[in-house]
Amino acid sequence: MFALMTIAHGWKMIKTRLWFCLPFVIGGTFEVIGYTARATASNSTGSLAPYLIQAIFLLLPPVLFAATLYMVYSRVVRAVQGERFSLLSPRWATAIFIFSDFQSLSIQSNGAGLLDKPRTVHIGDYIIIAGLAIQIVMFAGFMLCCLTFNHRLRVHIAETGSASGIPWQPCLKMLYATSLAILARNIYRVIEFITGQNGYLLDHEWPTYVFDGALMLLVMIGFLIWHPSKLSFTARDSVIELTSGRRSIVEHDDAAKRPEHT
Repeated sequence: MFALMTIAHGWKMIKTRLWFCLPFVIGGTFEVIGYTARATASNSTGSLAPYLIQAIFLLLPPVLFAATLYMVYSRVVRAVQGERFSLLSPRWATAIFIFSDFQSLSIQSNGAGLLDKPRTVHIGDYIIIAGLAIQIVMFAGFMLCCLTFNHRLRVHIAETGSASGIPWQPCLKMLYATSLAILARNIYRVIEFITGQNGYLLDHEWPTYVFDGALMLLVMIGFLIWHPSKLSFTARDSVIELTSGRRSIVEHDDAAKRPEHT
């Protein structure tokens, strides 16, 4: 399933030329590698390499998925010219959240590198927990930005009677759903590493498939259904003009068709 979804996302990215979705495709590729290595590890219990590969490659995809979601948020804000309704400007939102995301990626990668030695495995667990905690905090901040932007924009539309042909609300709902799924997965991972190598979650397979694999698969499916390519609009679409004044809708098509007076 992950292989099929990754191929679908790669095809969609190439077709729409939305290259900022590349981290999402890489994350899907990591999921395929991780679960392939996990299947190999279950049949080669005496080999450490497959265990390490699955541990690392299943730990990192949500970070890459999140990086793409942050960039989608910035594009939603720009698409409706709603910069003034966002807690952070699109540029700063992308920079801050992606920087923290890759800091989390670096920390988790360093922690995963310590899992191959019995005497450093607990240190690795704590480092991974720290990286996951950073990602959880930043995700909470990201969702606050989305909710605030949504509320402010809806209030503006209600007050001015504005309308838009851009599907910004479905895109925000997709961001909510995928963000909650990633957040739930990260909380599960924190609990998993806190309970330790001999804990119930690490001793049993089903929690990983339910609280990690299934949730990440839903993220990939949701992102494909409500793909950010839907934000692309032509000259026929209406966009909300978020400037002062009574006129709140700009009809590009009408402007293009208006005859010139000499």
